[in-house]
Amino acid sequence: MTERIVFTLNERNEMMQLYQWLKEQIGSSLEEGDEPKMRHHIGKLMIGEGLQRDVFDLNPMLLGFQTARLMVEETGLKRDSVLAILLRYSVDCGQLSLYDVERDFGESVCRILHGLHRIQDLYKKKPVIESENFRNLLLSFAEDMRVILIMIADRVNLMRQIRDTTNEEARREVSLEASYLYAPLAHKLGLYKLKSELEDQSLKYLEHDAYYLIKDKLSETKKSRDAYIERFIAPIEQKLRASGLSFHIKGRTKSIHSIWQKMKKQKCGFEGVYDLFAIRIIIDCPIEKEKIQCWQVYSIVTDMYQPNPKRLRDWLSVPKSNGYESLHITVLGPEQRWVEIQIRTERMDEVAERGVAAHWRYKGIKGESGLDEWLTSIRQMLETSDGREAMDQFKMDLYEDEVFVFTPRGDLLKFPSGATVLDMAYHIHSKIGSTCVGARVNNKVVTFRYVLHSGDQVEILTASNQKPKQEWLNVVKTSRAKAKIRLALKETLVKEGLFAKEMIERKFKNRKIEFEESVMQQLVKKLHFKEVSDFYRQVADGTLDINTLIDKYLEIQQGEKAATGDNQARSAEDFVFDEQQLSQVSQSDDVLIIDRNLKGIDYQLARCCNPIYGDDVFGFVTVSGGIKIHRTDCPNAPELRRRFGYRIVRAKWSGKGSSQYSITLRVIGVDDIGIVNNLTSIISKEEKLVLRSINIDSHDGLFRGNLVIMIDNNTKLESLIKKLRNVKGVKQVERI
Repeated sequence: MTERIVFTLNERNEMMQLYQWLKEQIGSSLEEGDEPKMRHHIGKLMIGEGLQRDVFDLNPMLLGFQTARLMVEETGLKRDSVLAILLRYSVDCGQLSLYDVERDFGESVCRILHGLHRIQDLYKKKPVIESENFRNLLLSFAEDMRVILIMIADRVNLMRQIRDTTNEEARREVSLEASYLYAPLAHKLGLYKLKSELEDQSLKYLEHDAYYLIKDKLSETKKSRDAYIERFIAPIEQKLRASGLSFHIKGRTKSIHSIWQKMKKQKCGFEGVYDLFAIRIIIDCPIEKEKIQCWQVYSIVTDMYQPNPKRLRDWLSVPKSNGYESLHITVLGPEQRWVEIQIRTERMDEVAERGVAAHWRYKGIKGESGLDEWLTSIRQMLETSDGREAMDQFKMDLYEDEVFVFTPRGDLLKFPSGATVLDMAYHIHSKIGSTCVGARVNNKVVTFRYVLHSGDQVEILTASNQKPKQEWLNVVKTSRAKAKIRLALKETLVKEGLFAKEMIERKFKNRKIEFEESVMQQLVKKLHFKEVSDFYRQVADGTLDINTLIDKYLEIQQGEKAATGDNQARSAEDFVFDEQQLSQVSQSDDVLIIDRNLKGIDYQLARCCNPIYGDDVFGFVTVSGGIKIHRTDCPNAPELRRRFGYRIVRAKWSGKGSSQYSITLRVIGVDDIGIVNNLTSIISKEEKLVLRSINIDSHDGLFRGNLVIMIDNNTKLESLIKKLRNVKGVKQVERI
């Protein structure tokens, strides 16, 4: 059983004072029944056993009241934000569920609490908080802009309370987070006052000596600095009053953190930093006269003191993206010292000090040119007490195309929206990407196609037998992963090409055939391969039969050798191919009658076109004296006629087609259940027709297949092709 926290008398008194103060400040925004229900939950929490002091021995309930006060003072937020802060610990201790919160206090308070708990869960993953990625992830997880404002206020208050703690290590960790995470967040939202306090406090705890050195120096020079400021502004005040302007002037000393950063940047001591302060002229005027009067002040000041044109900063015409508006000039004052002057109105000054939360006080004011749309949305959010829409707009403008994921060690990686596990694997290392088979995301195993979401904790799974595939290019989103996959595929192709080439050469050696690279190049070209790598890949995976390749190789090789017998070799320049002349010569020549009773002549059916009974054919006399029978529409026919017209023999079929011939049909269609059965069913019903083999490859919803069939004549073949084309889903049937 956990030990119940004991509230000290001072803690009880301070909480009571803060409770009364908050009640006065936000009373008008409370709804009926809010106060008694809130008082009930606070009382229950104080006597319960779930509440415990933090690592600094501080009372979390009191911290909550202090943070609520800071929120009201610095941002002007009221009911929903204050209730969420005070109810947070009741939810943490399990005394109150989010469902109860929504029922008793409304959906808006529940949403703020849900955002705070999501971020609390995010911290449990032990992220590297120094990274810009974690700040962005935090914003994307918050769900409601008020969650971010509460987190910043909570950290500012904590930094105020841990001055005298003995837990140095915990204080250092909290200070680092304030410096790397919360101060930049406050800067993003224009909360400059809170940002400066976070930076100064973190410097005090992290670099104690530097902080107190600058603090003491500022104290020593305060009297002379104040005297100089009085001498500088006296004539300006006189001139501004004479012009009828309503204004007040104040001097602002640079923050200790800013001075320390300048000392480090310029590598100088405290005395080497000259712009230790700035003069701020704040005008009280109607909104429509803001710009006119700011430039009027500028004119008066620059008439009195020489300006530095290189140091003019005009954020009146084009405000900063976070809403900051002001006119900055640097002039040469008495004693030849450069002094920065900031000219702004009361409205601009409050926005500069309190950031986006100050906008709600100026209802009806439209953003100036250059003001981001999300800033306007935040102002509207604070007016309506609904932070979800503004947060969505904020995230959409800044981070809609990004996701942030954790590695098992807590490192945070950023990827474009839609990136997959495979993208992350290749981001880590090429070898991990090429062997990736999936991942364990939030302790659940997924495939490498899983699309990453912000906050995922991802552990890549690999297998040594995994290899990159062409389709992976469609899985990944990042150009980095695509480039690495292409490189891996190229390396694989080279390896496969070498393997296939060795396989072909070994086969040639076994059959005692001389391997000629030039002939092989012709073969690749005749097979209509644009890339040699594609040719070798199909050899390696068995798509191309090596024995068939050797037959085609021999045809090309023999075709290049000199003719023997009665044919005399002729010079190339003497030979002119005339198709009409060939036709006339062939008409008078004898015709080879192809019949199964044909004897005394060595003939074969060419494997490049697989002629069958009924096809228009011709004979080609080979070097050995044998004859190869080709179809007249054979892919090699034009080349044979052009180069070896004198070896062409007319041929035709005789008798009846009783022999069985092997032909290949290519079928392409929609990959659907049962389509292969429909095709084979038609073939099996045909008389005197045998299906020798079928090879089907499916990809992206389409199938492509080769059917090797034994058939006796082309009439039956044409009939079969017609029937196959009528099968539902079949897009193309052709003989190859």
